[in-house]
Amino acid sequence: MPEGTIIKALSGFYYVLHDHQITQCRGRGVFRKKKVTPLVGDHVVFQAENEREGYILEIKERQNELVRPPIANVDQALLVFSAIEPEFSTTLLDRFLVLVESNDIEPVICITKIDLLSDEKRAEIEQFASDYEKMGYDVLLTSAATLDGVESLYDYLNHKVTVIAGQSGVGKSSLLNAMKPELELKTNDISSALGRGKHTTRHVELIFVQEGLVADTPGFSSLEFMDLELENLPFCFPEMARLSEECKFRGCMHLKEPKCAVKQAVESGEIPSYRYEHYLQFVEEIKQRKPRY
Repeated sequence: MPEGTIIKALSGFYYVLHDHQITQCRGRGVFRKKKVTPLVGDHVVFQAENEREGYILEIKERQNELVRPPIANVDQALLVFSAIEPEFSTTLLDRFLVLVESNDIEPVICITKIDLLSDEKRAEIEQFASDYEKMGYDVLLTSAATLDGVESLYDYLNHKVTVIAGQSGVGKSSLLNAMKPELELKTNDISSALGRGKHTTRHVELIFVQEGLVADTPGFSSLEFMDLELENLPFCFPEMARLSEECKFRGCMHLKEPKCAVKQAVESGEIPSYRYEHYLQFVEEIKQRKPRY
């Protein structure tokens, strides 16, 4: 039986890439009985009745998967955040980072619309970029309008499956259009009344960009840590995970424990105070989470 990768899921059909050909497939009823839904990015075994139609018979074991956006087997996440319109939010960025880190996906931070910044605002954004680089993240400053920084993105995308995610209206589709103009992906301006963009991407689809596969995904503006256990949260903050070995107590949660290396790093300015505040916020959120049965 042939094997391939689902590159698009739409209206109950799954488009499977195999030997440079795409076969439109349906899922077998066995998946519904097992409550398993094929995802974009899944490696599958399928049966083709002809060159255009077939059925998915088996879903191979997943390396990882995300719920929102629904995609599997991702190598890295390009987290796209605008410098302005909508305003850059470290709180929202940290939410995305925690989600990505908890799924063992490598994050890359991309800040867009830098061409719209005043000198003062640019200095502020560059300081945030410096902060996150010190934490251990790769940070790119880009503009789809002027193409600043776009060229450097190709090195990150080649030979990898990348999910592009971020808040609505930050310019994800514009960035993809800048990298591959023939895509002509639909974009919408920011609503001046709401201060956020409309969803312009309606489904998840893997697109060839250079020598990699990129998923343009529907934008969303909130994330809940439904499956993240509290004791695993510190490991989703790499700068804290590195320092935890220096804490007095093994399994330190960096809250009220004495001789905590993380709290000392916050006090000295080594870890930005806003980053630690977000950590405390996420701790409380997970503690208050209603149990699921």
